[in-house]
Amino acid sequence: MYCHTGIEVPVRSTLCIYFLPLTMEAEETARKTGSVEKHENRLWNINYIKVMMSNFLLFFAFYLLTPLLPLYLDEQFAADKHIIGVVLSGYVVATLLVRPFSGFMVDCFDRKRVLSLCFLFFFIFFAGYIGAGTLLMFAIVRTMHGIPFGAATVANSTVAIDVLPSSRRNEGIGFYGLSNNLAMAIAPSAGIYVYHITGNFPLLFWISLGLAFLGFLSASSVRLRERDIVKAKPKMSLDHFFLGRAWLMAINILLFGLCWGVMSNYVALYGRDRLGITDGTGIFFMILSGGLFVSRLFGARSLRAGKLTRNCARGVVISSIGYTLFACSFGHWSYYLSALLIGLGNGQMYPAFLNMFISVARHDQRGTANSSILISWDFGMGLGILAGGFLVQYVDYAAAFWSVAATQIAGAMMFLMFTRGFFVRRRLE
Repeated sequence: MYCHTGIEVPVRSTLCIYFLPLTMEAEETARKTGSVEKHENRLWNINYIKVMMSNFLLFFAFYLLTPLLPLYLDEQFAADKHIIGVVLSGYVVATLLVRPFSGFMVDCFDRKRVLSLCFLFFFIFFAGYIGAGTLLMFAIVRTMHGIPFGAATVANSTVAIDVLPSSRRNEGIGFYGLSNNLAMAIAPSAGIYVYHITGNFPLLFWISLGLAFLGFLSASSVRLRERDIVKAKPKMSLDHFFLGRAWLMAINILLFGLCWGVMSNYVALYGRDRLGITDGTGIFFMILSGGLFVSRLFGARSLRAGKLTRNCARGVVISSIGYTLFACSFGHWSYYLSALLIGLGNGQMYPAFLNMFISVARHDQRGTANSSILISWDFGMGLGILAGGFLVQYVDYAAAFWSVAATQIAGAMMFLMFTRGFFVRRRLE
């Protein structure tokens, strides 16, 4: 074959000449496509980092004040212990009540706007603490603050799921929980440190206000893909407010929340009265938070591989050992070792359970799935606080914490025998 110059060129070479631009273009397209796919499958994308940061600031701003509010109410308003308990428990009730509706809101409306609005009100309510001049006004502000706090936690975690690539979702949800674990571990100590240096409560309120504003800016800058808003749901349906498909998992997580409620609220009194540990509560929770952190880091690969039930089974067993060791009260070493085991166990168990809730829900029910697990956990914690207080007051600490160990073991057996199979049967691909 001859080219236009008259020089003889083999047919094969001619084909290469003609098709070389096409081949190069195809290779370039494939390279770009591969790069895009790699980018889209990246776990630590900018929007995920922003959601993590907003979640960290949300919990840090809130828990910076938590250990100091009883002292503030005592010094500022001379409130007795009973009144302090009533005032501070108001936000828990408000949070529990709003979560079913917040799940409905993030499923049926624009999630970015819902998150931004909830975070805006969460930020504004910190100014209410500064302006509250009476105990009644403070109680109202504290209770109302639970509404945007509960709604923002649901909206933020749902947005986190949306910005994660589907192939990294299980792993990403596990890492996401580290942001609030880290905030809850650091914030109380930071608040106490600032107060000891300055002795100034209004300064702490202003710091929380500023941190909440930064969280609002971070949440508002998240970019989400447009999604179709589901409008074909029945006007009144339980699925608006609670994920009925996950009812057995909800009961299971409620039992674990009950154990956490008793332990976390009475560990300081227990350590002081039974073991003579007067200043070890902070160390206990630091060790527990360290266990949560380490467990989530090492469990991420397993979650990424989709081994949800394996992670959960390992977590509930380790937690059972931890709670049992706590109830045995052999001494200081068992007190602190139990904190590590409970942290390691819950760090494996909770992210797995959250992924399981999401895996049995439709794509338009992610908000409901998030709110459902939080409702179950919070309700269990509330029952644990009430039951623990009754047992401690009218029986003794041993009865309270052996009841916790028995409940945890029962929950673990329930998961291994029933809930695991329940999840596998209802899991949606």
